Amino acid sequence: MAKNSEQDISILSNGIKFEGKLAGTGSLRLDGEFDGELKIDGNLTLGDNSISNGLLHAQNITCNGKVKGTMIALEKLILEANASVEGDISAKILVINEGAAFIGKSNMNKEGEENNKPEYEQETE
Repeated sequence: MAKNSEQDISILSNGIKFEGKLAGTGSLRLDGEFDGELKIDGNLTLGDNSISNGLLHAQNITCNGKVKGTMIALEKLILEANASVEGDISAKILVINEGAAFIGKSNMNKEGEENNKPEYEQETE
């Protein structure tokens, strides 16, 4: 059986609406609507017409669409000029291009995923 390569890309096309939890390996391009919790091991690309509500978690995230919720990128998070984000974001590297709209809190931490979560998601003792 063939193993998924890092270049495998799944697509949720424009006109598709997904609600619930979605997890997997490889990369994902979202051009439709997503409501819920998304956690992938690869890269996440949010297209110009994408709409997302909830939690997005990936290795790298490139956002061109509309997001309401939390985005966690283990490495790099890029908000392109068309991006509109309302919520908290967390990444080791954050790039906000001119024209992008962002309302929320950002957290940049080089110490790894556990310390890279927004405050309300960290475990307390």
